[in-house]
Amino acid sequence: MTNSVLAGGAVVILLVVLITLIAARFALKPISEQEKEQAAVTSPSSDLSTAEAIPEGQGFIFGRVTAEDGAIYEGRLRFGGDEEAFWGDYFNGFKDKNPWAAQAPLDQLTERRPLEIFGVEVFHWERQAELGRPFMARFGDITRIEPNGGDLRVTLKSGTIFHLDLFAADDFADGVRVWDTKHGVVDLHEAQIRAIDLLPTGRLGKVPDRLHGTVSSRGGDFTGFIQWDRQKSVGSDELTGQTAKGELRLRFGSVRSIVRNSSNSSLVTLLDGNGIVLSDTPDVGPGNRGMYVDDPRYGRVLISWDDFKRADFRPGGGSPAYGDFPTGGPLTGDVITRDGRRLAGRLVYDLDESETTETLDAPSQGVDYTILFGLIAAVVLPGPEERARLTLHSGEVLQLDLAGDLGGGNAGMLIFVDGRKQPEYVRWPEIEQIHFDRPSTTYPPIEKR
Repeated sequence: MTNSVLAGGAVVILLVVLITLIAARFALKPISEQEKEQAAVTSPSSDLSTAEAIPEGQGFIFGRVTAEDGAIYEGRLRFGGDEEAFWGDYFNGFKDKNPWAAQAPLDQLTERRPLEIFGVEVFHWERQAELGRPFMARFGDITRIEPNGGDLRVTLKSGTIFHLDLFAADDFADGVRVWDTKHGVVDLHEAQIRAIDLLPTGRLGKVPDRLHGTVSSRGGDFTGFIQWDRQKSVGSDELTGQTAKGELRLRFGSVRSIVRNSSNSSLVTLLDGNGIVLSDTPDVGPGNRGMYVDDPRYGRVLISWDDFKRADFRPGGGSPAYGDFPTGGPLTGDVITRDGRRLAGRLVYDLDESETTETLDAPSQGVDYTILFGLIAAVVLPGPEERARLTLHSGEVLQLDLAGDLGGGNAGMLIFVDGRKQPEYVRWPEIEQIHFDRPSTTYPPIEKR
């Protein structure tokens, strides 16, 4: 009798447990489905902006594209379809008008053009200096890109608006690819775009790895995120070349190293240890436009094919998110002239750069440096036959050629001295030293550890 009761009780308990589990299963399913749906539609317009809320792919450019027909596409963006993909990549354009020129003496903004015969100057003329300038800004520093007729308006996080020549903005002319959650992958040509609003990156799911490693060159070794041939930056991008059996395409995600083999070929070693010589394509020969490396010490460098030695790929730190790029501030500091004057205040470098997120561009030993002004502590200019000395806030010193932003084409500087109505203008040959104040924020957020 007692055994029967116990057995019956056990059966009842077992049934209760099974019923409870089944009820829980059905009770949890709607919640699980609801969470899944919410995750699929989550976008930067929501309050989810922390690393915990958006665990993957924060380094990818994300935004909302409004088309001319009123359609809206939102998701991960890649400019040119297969080029700029990350917040640390640069948007390039051209400023054909210079708003700072009106602050400088017109008679000093001239350049001398001599006419020589057998090395003897027989005549010269002067003309207005060309004050149009290239524009470069990291996508992480931009909030909006908007075409208007022949004008392309680019708005930075600081609120500064740059007016670019629409017909000279290659990164916009190549269009944009959008990974839209509703419409799939959409390619939009420049003529189809009304505006692009850049937003903190939403949930992306599975995304390709970003290329990272060390590139060795005649000018030194540089470690950081890599853009091969100024374009290929993710593991799903392809490296192409000719072999004895014909053309071969390799995903960068399968490549361990690339070593320059000759002017027209490279030895490619795969993750499995196999080595393959590829040749006769721009990827592995003289048609290669160079390798960008986002080296945290400097910002970004470009290594030419002629100076390239090898690249070793390996996993890197997390790619910086949109929120990791701080709002830029005005350049401030002082200028010391060759006649001993010291002028302090807000600075406009080369009658062009005026914010900490803009860059100084100059070469050295086959490497083109693109250095954020927020990183620079001082520039010392020597005689015409020597090199400039650039000191970073980190304490590192670079010897740079007198070319690019350090060359004779520099249009000089404006210094807005406190208490004076008009800024001081100093021509480039008159400048001996420039000291920049340390910004209140840390630059650059190139690679998070």
